[in-house]
Amino acid sequence: MSNKFMLAPMTNTQSHEDGTLSDDEYHWLVMRAKGGFGLTMTCASHVQANGKGFPGQLGIFSDKHIEGHTRLASGIKAHGSLAVVQLHHAGMRSPEDLIIGQPVSASSIEKYNSRGLTLEDIHQLKDDFIAAAIRAQQCGYDGVEVHGAHGYILSQFLSAKINSRTDNYGGSLENRARLLFEITNGIRMACGPNFLLGLRLSPERFGMQLQEVKTICQQFIDENQIDFLDISLWDCFKNPEEEEHQHLTLLKHFTNLDFKNVKLTVAGKINSGQDVKKILDAKVDFVSIGRSGILHHDFPKQVLANPNFTPTPTPVSETYLHNEGLSNKFVTYMKRWDGFVAENNS
Repeated sequence: MSNKFMLAPMTNTQSHEDGTLSDDEYHWLVMRAKGGFGLTMTCASHVQANGKGFPGQLGIFSDKHIEGHTRLASGIKAHGSLAVVQLHHAGMRSPEDLIIGQPVSASSIEKYNSRGLTLEDIHQLKDDFIAAAIRAQQCGYDGVEVHGAHGYILSQFLSAKINSRTDNYGGSLENRARLLFEITNGIRMACGPNFLLGLRLSPERFGMQLQEVKTICQQFIDENQIDFLDISLWDCFKNPEEEEHQHLTLLKHFTNLDFKNVKLTVAGKINSGQDVKKILDAKVDFVSIGRSGILHHDFPKQVLANPNFTPTPTPVSETYLHNEGLSNKFVTYMKRWDGFVAENNS
């Protein structure tokens, strides 16, 4: 990486409904690479058709996606940024109107009308994550990140609250984490030692328990098969939700781990140059930028030039966001963020 700034993987609803790359998505991401992000990560890109999590999601489950991804990887790398695709499956969080058949999960969950995967399904899911990574490598990406956070399918397996299986993929933490390790180890074996491999985890919500997530992180570090851990904290400056762990900030719980050869990045309300400094000073290797990367395509350049840089205040106009590379679809999506887009476009 040319610097310590990563563009966070962000939902943007800009690609085509069959998962192929659109010009809008290409423009949005390449503009960030041009703006100085040392690593530019795609939105969550689903590895099975029935793992789609949002409209206009960029897919990587079929060879029909290779042409677009090859173009995208090339466009990002042309500006000196590392190109990484995030591999994803929404599981029970797949909206039924976007997929064929029922959503799937570690177990059947009535609230989501999800069907528990069979063992055969699990093996297919593992193979499809690995096949997607191989596809990404063929397209010229520098690496992939496996999305094990935010209540999507891999964290559905991790969650004792969601996963009620009684076979080798349920019960103990070792069993609930088994699929994560099988996928990452399979990718490493298939793609070789020089292909970047990251893992995103989140320690809260969707039944996640902080101590369990820390245990899993340390195991990944000790096994030395991945290159970086991407911990989504929602807010890097807050204390844990679980009372017994509130003697440390959520961030400190993770920076206290022994990272050895594995790099750490975190995401969650790192908005200003001062925030970036605080996080890097806290022994984090590089920062994952979302909101400020939307507001300023060149946020890294701004902060490197002025460590006290503060992003433009919100709400901002639709015109402002269009000038920052967001399409109409992305601007419409951003209206879901309270107070982000001005109502009168002035």
